Amino acid sequence: MVEQVAQSRKVVIVGAGAVGSTFAYALAQSGLAEEIGLVDRNPDLVQGQVLDLAHGMPFFPFVRIRVADVTDYADASVIVITAGSKQRPGESRLDLLQRNASITKGIMDEIMAQNSEAVILLVSNPVDVLTYVAQKHSGWPRGRILGSGTVLDSARFRYLLSEHCNLSAHNVHAYILGEHGDSEFAPWSMVHLAGISIDQYCPLCGKCGDWRQTRVDIEEDVRNSAYHIINYKGSTYYAVGLALVRIVRAILRDERRVLTVSTLLQGEYGIEDVCLSVPTVLSRRGVERIIGAELPPEEQAALEHSATVLKEALAGLYDT
Repeated sequence: MVEQVAQSRKVVIVGAGAVGSTFAYALAQSGLAEEIGLVDRNPDLVQGQVLDLAHGMPFFPFVRIRVADVTDYADASVIVITAGSKQRPGESRLDLLQRNASITKGIMDEIMAQNSEAVILLVSNPVDVLTYVAQKHSGWPRGRILGSGTVLDSARFRYLLSEHCNLSAHNVHAYILGEHGDSEFAPWSMVHLAGISIDQYCPLCGKCGDWRQTRVDIEEDVRNSAYHIINYKGSTYYAVGLALVRIVRAILRDERRVLTVSTLLQGEYGIEDVCLSVPTVLSRRGVERIIGAELPPEEQAALEHSATVLKEALAGLYDT
């Protein structure tokens, strides 16, 4: 058998809906990919999205954008799976589980049939559960399969902190950990503003009368952000498209950037056999390593609670 040799910067996007097409648009503008292929079960939709994007090629850095099919998995560097049932207003991410697990398995079967050596990035919700499903179904090394996790939630967190503290978001360093969903939490011990820990910054700033309550409010705003946007306009896609560009950039450029993607834990943070988001180093191989920090007891408990929520969802899936 001839070994497949992946192109250096070929990205295949599975799902040409709002998230997939917005990501393709942002990725084309970034100049990161040499080739972008879109795959979708709806031939009219994917053809229309590709034509619309292709007409902007004179304004992009050089990139080939085309309709792809399952054979394109063979030499892709990164495959981004956005396909799945749409989240409905008022519906939690975990409610999507049964509808999207079978879709994920089917896509992974097609990828494996092509002997692909790509890094797989899951985006469809509930992303942590589906990342686990893809991992277990494929049997691949854990580094090659990751989920978008809380990269977007962390960006929302940084934005809200920057607005509240009147600082550039680029000078706010903070993460959201755990499930990409209702049990996610803010590890305040990891938050730094302009190089100063937030525990030092808040008393110096003095803006909040009760800064402890402000922290609770900001964390709640992050947790509910997606629900608010879905209630307003039906779905989210702009910010997640940009978050995906950041993740793919780290892989294609071998950046070893730390991002809170969803990955399979195997004892890190005292947690086994569940995919969730913790600080993770990304390289061209996917997950290079997990940053295993020691969390304060209350934050460790929050991470373990998030893991329990996800394990309960998985138990329901695999018991059916």
